[in-house]
Amino acid sequence: MGLEIERKFLVQGLAWREIAEPGVAYAQGYLTREVGRSVRVRVAGDQGFLTIKSATIGISRQEYEYWIPVDEAWELLKNLCYQPLIEKTRYRIPQSPLVWEVDEFGGDNAGLVLAEVELSHSDQELILPDWIGQEVSQDHRYFNSYLNQHPYQQWES
Repeated sequence: MGLEIERKFLVQGLAWREIAEPGVAYAQGYLTREVGRSVRVRVAGDQGFLTIKSATIGISRQEYEYWIPVDEAWELLKNLCYQPLIEKTRYRIPQSPLVWEVDEFGGDNAGLVLAEVELSHSDQELILPDWIGQEVSQDHRYFNSYLNQHPYQQWES
């Protein structure tokens, strides 16, 4: 069983840009986004993926990810996934022993910048960099499947 243990935070300021590796363009969509499960198609750079996720309990959920040909991933995104697609650029920031992933959203979610970090266990100690803001790990509004249905630019301030 694949298990994802992840914490998610809003990003504040621009200091993270100075230490981030070059970004990779992502496009992703959902074949299903029911309560308790989602099936996602993603293109990351020149690679395609199909990912199945369970409901999140705390900061953990089951996750199964499979490589698929990138041309088939694009066909699924354009023809079968809910629109609009999630557009973002992902930046990696290694901070031993962990790697932070910063997602700078575009399209209908432009203006949103989130950081995620995957942990080996749910009570793992975490030292937060200065550019990390409010934790949103358990706020469903920041799940990509929610942003696909309710884009950030449509939220009321």
